[in-house]
Amino acid sequence: MQAKELLDKYKAGNCTDAEKAIVETWYLKFSKEGAELASSDLEAATDRIWDRLPIHETAEMPVKKTVLWPRIATAAAVLMVAGIALYLFSNNNAAHKLADLSTEENYGIKKPILPGGNKAVLTLADGQQITLDEAGNGKLAEQSGITITKTKDGQLVYTVSAALKSNTVKTAMNTIATPKGGQYQINLPDGTKVWLNAASSLRYPTAFTGENREVSLTGEAYFEVAKANPAQSFKVSTSTQTVEVLGTHFNINAYTDEPSTKTTLLEGAVKVWSKERADRSLILKPGQQAAWTGNQFLVNYDKEDEAVAWKNGVFKFEDANLESVMRSVARWYDLDVTYEGALPARQFSGEIDRNSNLSQVLDILSFFKVHFRVNGKQIIVTP
Repeated sequence: MQAKELLDKYKAGNCTDAEKAIVETWYLKFSKEGAELASSDLEAATDRIWDRLPIHETAEMPVKKTVLWPRIATAAAVLMVAGIALYLFSNNNAAHKLADLSTEENYGIKKPILPGGNKAVLTLADGQQITLDEAGNGKLAEQSGITITKTKDGQLVYTVSAALKSNTVKTAMNTIATPKGGQYQINLPDGTKVWLNAASSLRYPTAFTGENREVSLTGEAYFEVAKANPAQSFKVSTSTQTVEVLGTHFNINAYTDEPSTKTTLLEGAVKVWSKERADRSLILKPGQQAAWTGNQFLVNYDKEDEAVAWKNGVFKFEDANLESVMRSVARWYDLDVTYEGALPARQFSGEIDRNSNLSQVLDILSFFKVHFRVNGKQIIVTP
């Protein structure tokens, strides 16, 4: 198939998934040579790039492994995530810009569904609630010698008075909770930094004055624990396990709708033990992940990037099934997911920018013969 024939087929919407990948890979190679070319230069560049593509001789390409994008389409998927307009040829070979590749109408979306952002509610010890994304910057509250401040970059910071540091003031418990479609960063009174993912909550004291620094987590959070008094350990409790550290960086995924609770260590050392089985515990080293499945710990390796990708603004999947992918999408875009029909047993690998609109994410997932339609706050997935 010749280049012009394939481009015409693409514009008409008749390409196979593999052919789409070819065209979009061509676009990225072309864009590197410059999009501002005269018509004759544009045609010459097209021929030159097309000849260099190792895939132009065969339009139908078997996909051996189902990933978020085949190898040749990696850049094309990134193109779709970024929402970059695609340059194609008109009948006279002049370049013209098409509209954004992601069209909400394809999925029944009446208006764009935007990604999540910094949203959370802080509940003070007296029951007062502060919606952090609506609150102004500066001092938010003061309780028993603790000053709570919202910084200009949206972080929540606790400052402990000198009197409280001397253990002369009794502390209380606060809770910060993010909704679906929300995330937030908090600096705890000891200097520990916590990033909360969507649909998560953290309960903690307004100051750490005892032998241990203890907090409770639901959902998912990334911790950078301050190296305080070595004798004062830091403990994170979830519904199924407890993690104890002295000073380290780690991520805990404890969503109740996930098949396992995962603790991933990036730096330092942590001890993880089950609340259900007191005899089941282990000590993690950097690069290890403990997955509690209900009756035992499984240790995975090299999962750090995948575990903390959400904190860095990315969905990252490694051999994830469709249900796992959609749970992450649903939390971030504040949606519910239902399934119709017999869905293919496929695994997904790859990255997607969490700043993408929902339609852009669905565009990528649709590459693999999974179809979506959106009805209000619900995504229906079909084969």
